[in-house]
Amino acid sequence: MEKKKIEEVFSILNKTWPDAKCELEHNNHFQLLIAVVLSAQATDKSVNKALNPLYTQYPQFSAQDLVKMGEEKFLNTIRSIGLAPTKAKNCLKLANMLQENFDGKVPLNRTDLEQLPGVGRKTANVILNVLCGMPTMAVDTHVERVSQRIGLVPATKNRLEIEEGLLKALPKKYAIKAHHLLIFQGRYHCTARNPKCETCPIEHLCLKRGVVTH
Repeated sequence: MEKKKIEEVFSILNKTWPDAKCELEHNNHFQLLIAVVLSAQATDKSVNKALNPLYTQYPQFSAQDLVKMGEEKFLNTIRSIGLAPTKAKNCLKLANMLQENFDGKVPLNRTDLEQLPGVGRKTANVILNVLCGMPTMAVDTHVERVSQRIGLVPATKNRLEIEEGLLKALPKKYAIKAHHLLIFQGRYHCTARNPKCETCPIEHLCLKRGVVTH
């Protein structure tokens, strides 16, 4: 897609989703990190539902608090989330590592973040974008689908290629917010099945690559 059309796509998405942001509820850096780790292969809504009672009881729930709580109790808290046993183990290991190596604080650089259990490139991208305002591109299922369906990047299953392609193509003024705009478009409008093409504000720009309407 040519540069002028990409600019138009994001200009329209920015007007369509002016409040697009991370929808994982959190009160501090650690809570966001835990929520992002738990959101892998799960919806933000399910993560918020599982963690809300914990964060309501302990508004500043921290790495130290999770270590004290222990794996079994934390697993019971998040049991409704997919892959809960594995995620509970990773979260406890992560909390212990933060306590031992980072004084309980979330490191705000990619190298240290990606050394934490359960934290990969996508999770690190979310943390750096939301907490540091860095122009990263966290490629989840929505970003992968929407960016290729529209034609912002070539068709591929390689998420690193999608990330790099989007970062190269993005207008600078939308670089920080872009992944939230694509997520909102995918989550609420350009769904995997039966996308709302007839009411889509960027329908005239979209290639409709791989659209499934049944």
